[in-house]
Amino acid sequence: MQKYLFIAIGGALGSIARFWVGSTIAGRMGIRFPFGTLIVNITACLIIGFSLTYMGRRADLSSAWRFVIPVGFIGAYSTFSTFEWETLSTMRSGAFVLAALYVGGSFVLGLIAVWGGSWLAEVIS
Repeated sequence: MQKYLFIAIGGALGSIARFWVGSTIAGRMGIRFPFGTLIVNITACLIIGFSLTYMGRRADLSSAWRFVIPVGFIGAYSTFSTFEWETLSTMRSGAFVLAALYVGGSFVLGLIAVWGGSWLAEVIS
């Protein structure tokens, strides 16, 4: 039962962070291109790459962190379903090139961010 509490705590923090980051970026950059969701997805990739690699190398860490960060926080913070909906909406508006840039940028930058987070964890652990 305790692991569910850790997941809930991480999830609450992740959803608050997702809302804050997404709305802050959208407020500054507009909503024509979903920069807020793009930034959330890329930073989620960085955080999950870092946390899973770091925790995998640090057996002395409490297992609670595995529930709080990658399951709870990232599970609530990352918005892949929103990404898919925004891609579909962009395509429905006829902006196929913009949709392709969004999908391609999310994939490539996300992969680079996961690699960067993993590399960073390897360097400091």
